[in-house]
Amino acid sequence: MARAGLYKSEVEKARNTLIAQGRHSSVDAVRIVLGNTGSKTTIHKYLKELEAEGGGNSRSKAPVSEALQNLVAQLATQLEAEADNRIAEMAAQCNERDRLHAVEIAELKASNAQTKEKLDLTIAAIKQEIASHEQTREALQTESMAHHTLAQQVIDLRERLAENEIHRQSLEEKHQHARDALEHYRASVKEQRDQDVRRHEQQVQQLQAEQRQLQQNLINKQNEITRLNQDGARWVAEIAQAQKTIYEEQTNYRKLNSQVEALRVIEQRAKLLEPQLNEKDVLIEELKARMIGFSSRESEHQQQQRQIELELNAAKAKINAQEAMMAELKNLIRERMIPGNKEPQTGK
Repeated sequence: MARAGLYKSEVEKARNTLIAQGRHSSVDAVRIVLGNTGSKTTIHKYLKELEAEGGGNSRSKAPVSEALQNLVAQLATQLEAEADNRIAEMAAQCNERDRLHAVEIAELKASNAQTKEKLDLTIAAIKQEIASHEQTREALQTESMAHHTLAQQVIDLRERLAENEIHRQSLEEKHQHARDALEHYRASVKEQRDQDVRRHEQQVQQLQAEQRQLQQNLINKQNEITRLNQDGARWVAEIAQAQKTIYEEQTNYRKLNSQVEALRVIEQRAKLLEPQLNEKDVLIEELKARMIGFSSRESEHQQQQRQIELELNAAKAKINAQEAMMAELKNLIRERMIPGNKEPQTGK
C-alpha cells in the first residue's frame, strides 16, 4: 500500500544509494529501495526535482517520449470511461435490486398487516365465543339447579303421598272394623231380643209365678239394652268422626293428587329441557373445538409472521451487504482515479 507522508529527502537518499551501487535510479528501483512504499507519481515528481537541481545528472536519464505520454493518457481515459460505465451498470443493477427489495418489503409489510388484522379478528371472535360459553355454562348451571330442586320436590311429595296413602288405608281398616263391630252388635241385639221374647212367652205361659222375676229380668235386660244402645250411639259417633276424618283425608289426597299432577307437568317440562341442555352441551363441545382450531391457526399465523420477519431481515442483510460492496467499490474506484499519497500499489 502507498505510504502517507513520503519526503523528498527519503527519495533523494534512495536515489543516491542506487547511484552509489551503479544502478539506474528509476521510479521502480527507488520504490524498491523505499520498501515498496510511496506513490510512483510522488517519487517521479521528486526525482524530476532532484534532476532539475542536479543539472547535468538529468541528461543521463532517458526522457519519456510524448507518444508514450499520449498513450498513457489515452489508456487512463479509456480506463476511466470503462470504470464509469461499469459503475453506472452496477449502480443501475443496485437501484433495480433496491427497488425490487423495496417492493418485496412493502408486500411483506402489507401481508404482515393483513395477518395481524386477521389475528386481531380471530382473538376478538375467541373472546366473544368465550363470553358466550360462560353465559351458556351459567344458564346450564341454573337449569341444573332448578331441575335438581324440582326433582327433590317430586321425591318429597311422593314420600308424603305414600305416607298419606298408608294413613288412608289405616283409616279405611279402622272404618271397616267399626262397621263390622256395629253389624255384629245389631245381630247380637236382635238375637238377644228374639231370645228374650221367646223366653218371656214361655215364662208367661208356663210359670205365672215367676212373672215378677221375669219382669225384674226384663228390667235388667232393658238396662242392658240401654247400655248397648249407648255403646251403639258411641260407636255411631266414632264412625261419623272416622267418616269425617276419611273425608278430610280424601280432600288432602285430592290436593296431593293436584300437586302430583303439577309436579308431573314440571317433570315433563324438565324432560323437554333435557334436549336443550344436550344441545347446549354439544354447542359447548363445538366451541371448544373451534377454540382449539383458533389456537392452531393463531400458531400458524405466528409462524408465518416469524418467517416473514426472517425473510425481511435476510433482505435487509442483502441490502446492507450490497451497500457495503458499493461503498467498497466506490472507494476502490476513487483510489484508482484520484492521484495522491493513497493510490493503490501497482509494483508490489
